[in-house]
Amino acid sequence: MARFTQAELQTYYGASVPDLLPADDQPLRLLFVGINPGLWTAATQTHFAHPLNRFYPAIYRAGITTRPIDASAGMTPEDRDYFRARGIGFTNIVRRATAKASELTNAELKEGGAELFSLVARRKPIVVAIAGITAYRTAFNRPKAKQGRQPEPLAGAELWVVPNPSGLNAHETVPSLAAAYAEAARAAGLT
Repeated sequence: MARFTQAELQTYYGASVPDLLPADDQPLRLLFVGINPGLWTAATQTHFAHPLNRFYPAIYRAGITTRPIDASAGMTPEDRDYFRARGIGFTNIVRRATAKASELTNAELKEGGAELFSLVARRKPIVVAIAGITAYRTAFNRPKAKQGRQPEPLAGAELWVVPNPSGLNAHETVPSLAAAYAEAARAAGLT
């Protein structure tokens, strides 16, 4: 596992993490969308990479991956190829790295929502799974939205709002996250 001092992590404020997507001519079945990169994610250039983030254990438990992946030190090229080959992609609503999502402005979330809409319209995933109900509500002006499958698609893709796997979201567990993620993965034909 990579180790960073707090001083090192602070240098990643405002950095971005590139999307991980299959090639343009390959199908995108399931697009996972985080709120924004945390500082650890920016440091490793890997989505959901913080060691306390439950994302990778949850997608393994859900059957979305067939092997455990430890992304805390960054993904290996083989891990990246594995996700691309499965038709799984990763992006964020907001590209700017912060220590906490609460540091984002509503304007940033709304602008990011518009950019996400464009990405989805261009890449045409079967399912989009946004990890974070509060960010979704703000980014897409859906103040009463609830977790789960949304009644309206996003640029033609089936839209799910799933729980945020961050360790800061303390009431979720790996089993509860896995159950939510498995529903979206089934809709995408992955499990």
